[in-house]
Amino acid sequence: MDSKKKDSKDPENILKVRDDHKPIYFNSVTGENDRFKFSDGSSASWIRDEESFGYKELRSRIEPWLTSLFQSEHLSLLAGSGLSVAVTLAAGAKGAAGMGEYSFSEYTEEIEKAAKESAGKTGRGDGNIEDQIRVANELLRGLQILGNEDKATHLRSDVRNALSEFADSILAGEKNIAVAPEEKREEAFNLLVTFLMSFASRTGTRDRVNIFTTNYDRVIEMGAELAGMHLLDRFVGNLSPIFRSSRLDLDMHYNPPGMRGEPRYLEGVARFTKLHGSVDWVQVQSEIRRIGVPFGADDLEPFFNAPGFRDATPYKLMVYPNAAKDTETSNYPYVELFRDFAAAVCRPNSTLVTYGYSFGDDHINRVIKDMLTIPSTHLVIISYDDPLQRISKTYDDLGRPSQISLLVGGALGDLGKFTDYYLPKPAIDKTTFRMTELLRQRMGDNSSTSEADSSSVAVKEK
Repeated sequence: MDSKKKDSKDPENILKVRDDHKPIYFNSVTGENDRFKFSDGSSASWIRDEESFGYKELRSRIEPWLTSLFQSEHLSLLAGSGLSVAVTLAAGAKGAAGMGEYSFSEYTEEIEKAAKESAGKTGRGDGNIEDQIRVANELLRGLQILGNEDKATHLRSDVRNALSEFADSILAGEKNIAVAPEEKREEAFNLLVTFLMSFASRTGTRDRVNIFTTNYDRVIEMGAELAGMHLLDRFVGNLSPIFRSSRLDLDMHYNPPGMRGEPRYLEGVARFTKLHGSVDWVQVQSEIRRIGVPFGADDLEPFFNAPGFRDATPYKLMVYPNAAKDTETSNYPYVELFRDFAAAVCRPNSTLVTYGYSFGDDHINRVIKDMLTIPSTHLVIISYDDPLQRISKTYDDLGRPSQISLLVGGALGDLGKFTDYYLPKPAIDKTTFRMTELLRQRMGDNSSTSEADSSSVAVKEK
C-alpha cells in the first residue's frame, strides 16, 4: 500500500471493499466533517472524482459487503486495544490502561536495549512493559542457570513490582469507564452492546462467532453482560472457575413450545478467548483460576485473602508473558489459546474481522497469514488509525489484496460511526426480511429492489 501524505489534520481514511482493486484514500472536506473528497491520486467508480460524498454513499458501499461477510460459514472477531480505547473515549473517561515502561533497578540499560530491539523487529516502536517483562524473564532464567541467586532475587522482585503496577493500570482503565458520567457511560456501553450483538446474532445454520482479544481488561465481558450474551470459554465452575485444557464443544440450545425433534440454538452466544490472558486470571498451585474481581476494582490484593489463594499475588497473574511459571509450563495456557485461534480462523469459508488491532504480535500475524492461504477466507481490518504504518505494511506483506478489506480512519473505524452507519443488522432480524418480501409482493421486483436499496443506505441522522 503506497503511503500518502495527509491533506488535513484529520486521520486519513483508507477504504477497500468489494471490487476495489487497491485502497482508496479520502479526507474530510474543509469545514464539513460529514463530507469527504478523494485524496490526490485516488478515485472510485462509484463516485465522480470532482464530487464530494458523505456517509450515505459510504454506507451503500460498505454495509451490504459487511453483511454478506458476516454471514460466512465461520465468523471470528479479533479485538485489540483499540476497542477498549474507543469505549473509554466514548464514555468521556480520562484514559485507557497504559502500556508504558517500568524502571528496573537491576540491568536497566540491558533490559531497555533488548526490549527496544525486540519491539523494533515487529514495528512496535520503542516497545512497552510487555517487551520489558519478556526480556526480564529471559534474563532471570539465565541468572538462575548461572547460580547468581542474589541478582536473580532482586530482578524477580522488580518483575513482581512491574506486574503489580501493570495490573493496577489495567484496573484503573476499567475504573475510568465505571466512574464516567452516567449518560456518557451508558452511551458508550450501548455502542459496545450493539457492536457485539451484531457479531453474536447468527442464524442457527451458521457456526457460533468466535471472539478473540489481546486485551487484559474486562471491557468485552462487561459489554456481553449488559447485552445478556453468553460467553463460552475454557473455564469451568462458578465460585472460582478453573481453566481446562480439554475444550469441549459445549453450546446452548432450547426447545420451542410444541416443537419436536432437534432443539434450536440459543441466540446471543459466542465463543470467547483472551489470547494474552486476563487481569483476573491467577495461578493457584498447578491450576489457573479466574477470581471474582469487580469491574474497575481499586486493587487486586483483597481478593487473594481467602483460603487457597493467599499464596497468589500479582506476580502470578496470567498476563502474557507470565513470570511465575517454570520452564516446563512456560507456554501454558497460551499455547492452548493460540491453538484455538488457529483452529477457528484457518478453515474454508471463514471471515476474520479485526477491530482496533494494530498487527504488532507476530504470533497472531502468522496465523492470519496462514489463514489467507485458503482462497475462500477473508480478512476485514477496521481501525481508527494506523500511526506506525503496521496495517499498511501488513497489507503489503500478505500479498492477497482480493482477500482483504480495509476500513481505516476516523470516518470508518470510529466506534460510533462504524456502529451507526456500517455495522450490519443482526442476522436474526426477521422484520427486515418480512418487509422486503412484502414490498416485493406489493410493488414488483423492480420497485422492491430500488426500495430495498434505499432502505439499505438509510442512515441514522443525528
